[in-house]
Amino acid sequence: MTTRRAAAPRPAGARPSAGLRRPGLALVLVLAIAAGLAGMAGPAGAANGLFGSMEFSSTNLAAIPQWVSVMARIRNERATIQSCDHDAGTCPTPRVQTWRRHTDGLAGLSAAAQADAVNRYVNSIVPYITDYENYGVSDYWAAPLEFLRRSGDCEDYAITKFVSMLDLGHSNASMRIVVVNDVVRNIAHAVLSVDVGDRTLILDSLISSVTDDTRLPQYIPQYSVNLDTRWAHIMR
Repeated sequence: MTTRRAAAPRPAGARPSAGLRRPGLALVLVLAIAAGLAGMAGPAGAANGLFGSMEFSSTNLAAIPQWVSVMARIRNERATIQSCDHDAGTCPTPRVQTWRRHTDGLAGLSAAAQADAVNRYVNSIVPYITDYENYGVSDYWAAPLEFLRRSGDCEDYAITKFVSMLDLGHSNASMRIVVVNDVVRNIAHAVLSVDVGDRTLILDSLISSVTDDTRLPQYIPQYSVNLDTRWAHIMR
């Protein structure tokens, strides 16, 4: 099995989320998901779960209030993004204009090539900054225009990648924001997973190129979410 190249230079988003690593927040999230586990469907298939996990799904997103909040802000940003797509002069910042131009330019590539290009670009477009430094709170999930204006941490990179891939035609059902425990660094971290054929690609702010989830044994998934479903994960 190919392992990650430890010597490779790290992109701009090279640190995990300071907010996600806080034990208090992690405990609240785990308890919230555990409380709803009885009403979740599953297991979704031990062989097919992210990172080799068993999965339990639910359409009740209330257990992840950060995601509910950022989805509303993503919807509120759509008019601005669509205007920018039609008239570059209406883009709120040059960085947003560049992001939209870059995303549009990927339309003719294969799904895997799009995922790799989105990962590399979003990792490089803004520097990493913790939520404490940025917003004065332990954990804040930013919508793309917020992220491009103020920078962000690991889940913010993942969210902007998620929106980029949606805009390229990838389905919501094929993608998830995944919060993992990185057992090597002993921290919480967030990535985007994208199903492409029979592969699950991981778009990670710590790694420039996309990587199959089977090649990242250091990541233990805690929960994952997309626009209409959340999953709790249990390692076999």
